[in-house]
Amino acid sequence: MTEQEFVAIVREHQERLYIHIRGMVGRHEDADDVLQNTFLKAWQARDAFRGDAKIGSWLFRIATNEALNFLEKNKMTSDSEIPDVASDPYFDGDETEQQLQRAVTALPPKQKQVFLMKYFQEMKYEEMSEILGTSVGALKASYHMAAEKIKQFFNNEE
Repeated sequence: MTEQEFVAIVREHQERLYIHIRGMVGRHEDADDVLQNTFLKAWQARDAFRGDAKIGSWLFRIATNEALNFLEKNKMTSDSEIPDVASDPYFDGDETEQQLQRAVTALPPKQKQVFLMKYFQEMKYEEMSEILGTSVGALKASYHMAAEKIKQFFNNEE
């Protein structure tokens, strides 16, 4: 893969990957850092890409792993460290969207990941399975549990 080909791939996938990463890590600055690390790792491993999967799926797997590594390294999974999306200058949603973002941020990392991919990215379970290396049944269960927790979050907010 040439540098020009890689730049084209970055342009094609950067927005979707950013949205995915941002949903996982919460803060714009952190999402930018994780996205940059994702593309750096992809560039370094470009010769290892065999084409068994779609390039987008391969990048999502790298992005997901980078985001999870970031969360683990920074221990940003506790409720006490949930970012206040209302004070984020890059977030312009209404109150319901803010509540949804808080609810999603409070989910355990795996459920958050599955929920973001299904709900916001509108990925099919089969594509998610390819990216995450998890069975479709397990993904459906994770999504269902995440949706139930979000429903409970909204019920408790009333």
